[in-house]
Amino acid sequence: ILEGEIYVGNNWAQDAGIYEFTFEDGSKVKARYSFVYVYEDGQWMISHHHSSLMPEEVVRPQAITKDEVRNLFGLWNDALATGDPRQVAARYADDAVLLPTLSDRARYTPDGIADYFVHFLEKKPVGKILEGNIKIGPNWAQDAGI
Repeated sequence: ILEGEIYVGNNWAQDAGIYEFTFEDGSKVKARYSFVYVYEDGQWMISHHHSSLMPEEVVRPQAITKDEVRNLFGLWNDALATGDPRQVAARYADDAVLLPTLSDRARYTPDGIADYFVHFLEKKPVGKILEGNIKIGPNWAQDAGI
């Protein structure tokens, strides 16, 4: 518990504040919490418990290098090699937009993206970056080129 405030009433108590969990991999997460306890049958019991991530704790971007960004293309190319449109579509974010190579119709959903790759994969594509420019932001990376 990093900070908290306790109130005590007649056969009830409330503890609310901020706590932190440390996981086996060493990562940590902070959350708001509240517990309301009632004295029931000779024991203190939880009557209410609420816990929610701190908004500023939800996104913890991991630093990425330009080499790592370029290697993400390799993961996408590997997905193409499986011939499975669902595996390729799984490389895209839930709200991704695909402006495809062999179609004039933009794809805005995971199903739409997978649908495009059904026919694209029939051609057994193997991608190769000829030239590119990588830009990195606080929680995004862009690799654009030919």
